[in-house]
Amino acid sequence: MAQKSQDKGSTGGTPVITEPERVRNVVLVGHSGAGKTTLVEALLAATGTISRAGTVPDGTTVGDHDPAAVRQQRSVSLSCAPLLHNGIKVNLLDTPGYADFVGELRAGLRAADAALFVVSAAGGMDAATVALWEECAAVDMPRAVAVARLDQPRADVDETVALCQRLFGDNVMPLYLPMLGDDGVSTEGLLGLITRRVFDYTAGLPADVRDPDPEHQPAIDESRNELIEGIIAESEDETLMDRYLDGEEISTEVLIDDLEKAVARGHFYPVVPVCAQTGVGLDVLLEVLTAAFPSPLEHELPAVTGVDGSPRPPLTCDPAGPLVAEVVKTTVDRHVGRVSLVRVFSGTLRPDQTVHVSGHGMAERGHPDHDADERVGHIYTPLGATLREVPLCVAGDICAITKSGSAETGDTISTKDDPLLIAPWEMPEPLLPVAIVARSRADEDALARNLARLVAGDPTLRLERNPETHQLVLWCMGEAHADVVLDRLRAGGVELDTEPVKVSLRETLTVPAKGHGRHVKQSGGHGQYAVCDIEVEPLPRGSGFEFVDRVVGGAVPHNYIPSVEKGVRAQLERGLVAGHPVVDLRVTLVDGKAHSVDSSDAAFQTAGALALRDAADRGQPALLEPIDEVTIRVPDGSVGTVMGDLSGRRGRVLGTEPDPDAEGRTLVRAEVPAIELLRYAVELRSMTAGTGTFRRHFVRHDPMPTHLADQARKEQTP
Repeated sequence: MAQKSQDKGSTGGTPVITEPERVRNVVLVGHSGAGKTTLVEALLAATGTISRAGTVPDGTTVGDHDPAAVRQQRSVSLSCAPLLHNGIKVNLLDTPGYADFVGELRAGLRAADAALFVVSAAGGMDAATVALWEECAAVDMPRAVAVARLDQPRADVDETVALCQRLFGDNVMPLYLPMLGDDGVSTEGLLGLITRRVFDYTAGLPADVRDPDPEHQPAIDESRNELIEGIIAESEDETLMDRYLDGEEISTEVLIDDLEKAVARGHFYPVVPVCAQTGVGLDVLLEVLTAAFPSPLEHELPAVTGVDGSPRPPLTCDPAGPLVAEVVKTTVDRHVGRVSLVRVFSGTLRPDQTVHVSGHGMAERGHPDHDADERVGHIYTPLGATLREVPLCVAGDICAITKSGSAETGDTISTKDDPLLIAPWEMPEPLLPVAIVARSRADEDALARNLARLVAGDPTLRLERNPETHQLVLWCMGEAHADVVLDRLRAGGVELDTEPVKVSLRETLTVPAKGHGRHVKQSGGHGQYAVCDIEVEPLPRGSGFEFVDRVVGGAVPHNYIPSVEKGVRAQLERGLVAGHPVVDLRVTLVDGKAHSVDSSDAAFQTAGALALRDAADRGQPALLEPIDEVTIRVPDGSVGTVMGDLSGRRGRVLGTEPDPDAEGRTLVRAEVPAIELLRYAVELRSMTAGTGTFRRHFVRHDPMPTHLADQARKEQTP
């Protein structure tokens, strides 16, 4: 990922900021193909951060430096691209728009103080983007909308703005209207509604600002009145509306000041048409990012505790305060090693500083709790893959550090004398399993090394080594996520294959039965002698295993009864029919024989196992499959489709209820065999246009249908 030298047309300026009020952290949000990465590239070029803009098809953009992103021609990971405009450093956090990489998006939201929603003027909007808008609204995150790709043949700014207002709400209002060229199709400029000025881009950037032509005035006046009323409604000056209704001309300075305050509070959402290819709107968008979006001083910071969970006072964005920072992304570069993207919330991070790195609460995803003191080496400002060294990073800013021995995504960096822990951000559960197998012993060693690196950087990836199926399973967010993970493993020199995922089954007996075990061997010298008789009966689901001793008269000496139980338990683990563990049985030892010389612990273990296998022949063995309870969150319009699909998966719907956290959504609860959920993450997304999510947890084992049990015996018998 990282290179110490500048590349891809980057210029020499490295912004170093020492005051938090001169920082803006902006995350770009939007569906795949909306034009986020291209817009970032254009903004970097417009501010002189890079000498020329790269393109996504050529794989030359600053943001999409990952080989997987270049090959797929879409973003697959979070990237940071800072620029300087009017003395303000803007950290642009470009996020993937595809649902599989929602973990990267979550990291970007955590590091940012405001969100720029990028919507294509020619491509509409997906439901996932609407859901993200609602999520930002729940925490009052400041937002603006950039209507991009104005150069596309089917671009329609008015229709796109109307769509945003319909889906996002009434306070989504354009600050500028597109000014079409003589052909009536291409956008050559913008009509400023507050300033009543024309921004003409026919000669490129910067725009030629002039008075509007007479034919533009009616459109400006109509839209300007709506905009002013919207701004005044959010104004802190309660007299402003009355003055406006009385016909008073509200000054441009007052309107701009109230607009900036409303945007910073997260109550008003300006829309700016912008075209990365022609430069239309880039300069006015930069003004919105720097003047209207809040500095880190105005954004609420995450809660912190001591490493032991003890409460601590709220953080403040103070460069002189105690150091508290968070690793929002970790990657491993072949040349530089581990690279950590860090958002500093409090204090100042400096080179050669000894810090404490804490990671807690992610053990179930392959991230064991860890605490370590480490010395920070150099500090860098990242520009995509390029690392540019800086002398410090103050509270509110974002930087990169390298060669940390333990830092993983989500870890907290704080002072070693008073280590703290930042409350983690919400991370979705990976629900698509992919079983992988190395092709050789050498590949197994390389696989282990590369997996450790991937898991350290991607909290949406869970690694499972299933002791029953003996499979190595990667739990991913979806097929695209799985493809990227496998590509990164292969790029690390690992030869591997995938195989069908096996589900851990169980066996049981369905009717009572008797078993006789006889282990007698005498071939000269010390022999082996053990005989036991058992009775087996099934127990209710979830009861486990019971062993009962009903031997009378010392037929089996007391000291050998534990040996029989040990042998029975060993056979239960090995299975009786298809090699799966046996559950929900009571085994009663009723009789047996022993020899004063040849009986032994080993002999009675063998006899106990033989007796259980003998009983299995008459106990009508059955395979049990795991049943999961799933909670599916879908839009109301998809409920019927999802419930019909559950029936086809042998699911049993337990009930539905309105989602208490989101209007227009429903929670569907059902019990579904785990084997039917192997690809449900992909198929649910397809059924709900990417808006459906689900959670699952194991509840019990139930008998498999006969035809599936026969198939499972053939496929999964060792």
